[in-house]
Amino acid sequence: MNRRKFVRTAGAVATASVAVAAPAIAQSMPELKWRMSSSFPKSLDTLFGGAESYAKRVAQLTDNKFQIRVFAPGEIVPALQVLDAVQSNTIEMCQTASYYFVGKDLTFGFDAGVPFGLTARQQNAWMNQGGGQQLMRDFMAPYNAVPIPAGNTGVQMGGWFRKEIKTLDDVKGLKMRIPGIGGQVWARLGAVPQQIAGGEIYPSLERGAIDGAEWVGPYDDEKLGFFKVAPFYYYPGFWEAGTQITVMVNKNLWDGLPPLYRQILETVGAEVNGEMMARYDNLNPQALRRVVAAGAQLRPYPREVLAAAWKATHELYDEFSSKNEKFKAVYEPWRKFRDDQYLWFRVAELTYENFAFSAAQTVK
Repeated sequence: MNRRKFVRTAGAVATASVAVAAPAIAQSMPELKWRMSSSFPKSLDTLFGGAESYAKRVAQLTDNKFQIRVFAPGEIVPALQVLDAVQSNTIEMCQTASYYFVGKDLTFGFDAGVPFGLTARQQNAWMNQGGGQQLMRDFMAPYNAVPIPAGNTGVQMGGWFRKEIKTLDDVKGLKMRIPGIGGQVWARLGAVPQQIAGGEIYPSLERGAIDGAEWVGPYDDEKLGFFKVAPFYYYPGFWEAGTQITVMVNKNLWDGLPPLYRQILETVGAEVNGEMMARYDNLNPQALRRVVAAGAQLRPYPREVLAAAWKATHELYDEFSSKNEKFKAVYEPWRKFRDDQYLWFRVAELTYENFAFSAAQTVK
């Protein structure tokens, strides 16, 4: 047989085989229609949009056999009750930030982000290579939930305030919307933390029920209009260096899924994770310029506030570890991983950033 003809024929057969195999695989899979409740408002096309992207890709990769319908907070359950709904089989899955549930157990914080923790890159490294994924799945198993990383905001801003924060004394008595362990750090500094869902922050600031609030960063914060009622915009959000967004799947249902569907859910999570971070990095610079033009006054946190927060954070970690074995079991390997990351990033990333990010303004 002519060699070229053979190669062309073999290639055509192989292509046809793939074309036949893909539908055959899809046809052998069950048809599923699941519901996913998000903790984030529909107006945020980055966060809520991440859930929509997740559902769309799962449908595409399963030839529409596996369909996920996404619901906004309140359409099935409130924003901060999505884990309860997954646990009780009210819904099949949710999209959230796990630190909303530290009231159940402080260990939830590590799945999203904790004060003076990991950046987005470092969080991904811990989850995928440092054992974090398995630690969090073992921890959440009793809650009937399987967590899948599915987004990251990167380093967040430090929040909007009605008045300036010039010294540590200005923090005392401050009513601030901040969830998770970060709220406990602020309480150590003398503030009064409040846990409020995203859609309720603006009216709370506007009527003076709270004095300050943190959310994510310029792009999302602009959409929620915080600059209109709280002009002082602080940075950095030391309690959220790289907040991971998580999809949680009901464990009983997860265990019953075909292996291919489980693999697709995890693969799509990784895809959306990268997509969300890229979107924020693209959209935040322009949004920062816009909110400043609209009157936002950028301020760095005073060093004494950051230093006091660092000290309070690690005192809290030691206290939590002495009282909560689950927290300690995650914190000890996590801290070792974080310290190694800090060493490496200080040598390479930080040295580069300290020079390059300001060179255009300083090098003549």
